[in-house]
Order: sequence, then C-alpha cells, then structure tokens
Amino acid sequence: MNNALDRAQAALTGLALGDALGMPTQDLSRDVILADYGEIRELRDAGPHQLIAAGLPAGTITDDTEQAILLADLLIDAAGTIDPHRFAEELLAWEQRMIAAGSLDLLGPSTKRALSRLQAGEDPAVTGTRGATNGAAMRVAPVGIAFSAGRRGRLIDAVRDSALVTHNTSIGLASAAAVAAAVSAGIDGTGVRDAVLIGAEAAEEAERLAPWIDGARVAPRIRWAVDLLQGASPGEATRLCIDLIGTSVAAQESVVAALALAASGLEPWAALGVAASVGGDTDTIGAIAGAVLGAGGGMCAWPAEAASQVTRVNDLDLASRATGLLALRHAEPER
Repeated sequence: MNNALDRAQAALTGLALGDALGMPTQDLSRDVILADYGEIRELRDAGPHQLIAAGLPAGTITDDTEQAILLADLLIDAAGTIDPHRFAEELLAWEQRMIAAGSLDLLGPSTKRALSRLQAGEDPAVTGTRGATNGAAMRVAPVGIAFSAGRRGRLIDAVRDSALVTHNTSIGLASAAAVAAAVSAGIDGTGVRDAVLIGAEAAEEAERLAPWIDGARVAPRIRWAVDLLQGASPGEATRLCIDLIGTSVAAQESVVAALALAASGLEPWAALGVAASVGGDTDTIGAIAGAVLGAGGGMCAWPAEAASQVTRVNDLDLASRATGLLALRHAEPER
C-alpha cells in the first residue's frame, strides 16, 4: 500500500478505534470505570452505568467518528471546500437521525448552541463565538489528511472553515488546528512527538484568527503536557491526565490530554487504553489520540482484529475515504 494512503487509512481507523474504546466509558468517573470494566484493554460492550451509549455492543463508534466521516464526505464531494450552511444542515440532520433512533449521543453543547443561533438567522461568522469545547477538534482529522502541514496557511484556512459555525474562538480554532496539523505532519512521515509539536505551532498561529475567549491557551498547554507525559507508564499517564491535565469537554483539557498521550511514547494500543480508562470525555480523547497515532504509525499500529471489528460493527468504508481525502491533498496547488 502507498505509504501516505496507509497512514491516512490508519488515521481514520485509529480515530474510530479510540472512539469505540471510549464509547462504554464516556462521561463516567475513573472509579466507576474500574468497577464496571477494570482497565480498558479491548473493545467492550456498554456497561450498566453507561447512559449515553446504553446497550451498545463492543466496537460501536460515537459522534466523534460519525461527525469526522460527515466532514470527510463534505470535503470529498466539494473538492476540498466546506460550505458552512451545508455543514450545519448535515450536523442537524445527523442529530435528527440519532433522536429517531432513540440515541442520547447528540450534538455537544457548543455545537448545539451555535446551530440554534444559525437557525435563528444569525451570520455563520458569529454563531460559534462561544464555542471553546472540543467539538471542532474531535472531527477535524479529515482536514489533516486532505491538506499538507507543509502549507500551513492553507491547512489552517481549511480548519477554520470546518470550525467556523460552531467553534469560532481562539480556543476552539487553536485546538482543532493542533489536531489537524499533527495528523497532517504524520501523513508526511513525521514522528508522532514532533508531529504533535508541529500541532502546537499551528495552534499558536490559528488562535489569532478567531475571536478571543477566556481560558488557558492551547499551544503552551500542549507543550507542557507533552513533556509531562514523556516516558510515563500507563498508570502514571492515567494519574497525570486525571490530576493535572484534565479530561473534560473543555478543549484545553481533553484535546491536550489526547495529544500528550499520543506523544508520550506509549505503544499506540496502550495509549488508547489509557484514553478509554481515565474518565470524562474518553471517546473524544481516544478518537483524537488514535487519529494522530494512526497517521504517525500506519495500519501496523492497530490490532488487525480490532480494526476489522470496528469497521464491521459500524459498516465503515474508511479506505475509500482515505483515498478521496489524499486526492485532495495531492491536488493542492504549489505556492
């Protein structure tokens, strides 16, 4: 397989695997996770205290992967452009399908608020000016596949288009840019730790392009957390994520935790196990870490049986989407 294609498919597969590993533990405390499952080391059915994903079988993805696929399809269909109104319509249609299916896995708080404002007639440029959670970052990996980190201005422009409607803030855009750039650098063959640090540089550039919102800056927290987790054991990484980095939906916590876990030096599957076991927004932490680790390591990073299970359970066609996104990357004009 073409090396870039292998990495692109692994990024999407890693996103889905991290998401599915975190599905049964999302929104639960560390203590409840340990009582219901122990440490997560394999895909598991949703347990007795899982309300959002109640009754879902092992390997089921959540909104993180579903919205990333939605974004990937929009990019491919529109030759690399993102129309904010169409994106908003697709997100709302996705939520209606979830409601009809009886799911509680719905749009996040920033996205829901922004789309309500858009439906009320507000300009897409202002609907997302309170969005500082991780919704834009969790779905942005396809942008990192479609656009090269070597043309950072174009990459950040595409990230901004993907985040505009829902997370048009210094924190929302910086966190999404960090993830997209880390994935993109991995596709180019950069090692995972260096790719994450490239993501921090992109976050620093991107935060200046959106309205400021109060909160800790993303780029310095990424660099701090990468150093904090470097060489940590799974147990140490778990403790540091819970005690110091944080695992909530706030972008400065969950996105930073995901990138630091990816760069920690842990074996990729073990890193996703930590992401699923820390508590809080486990599916998003796992999805982001998985996308970055997959881009950096290729399909050999993932257990073949688990990758097969998550694609089968969710009827995912990740290979064709990886091919379509890479075609956009190769079609970018030279600058």
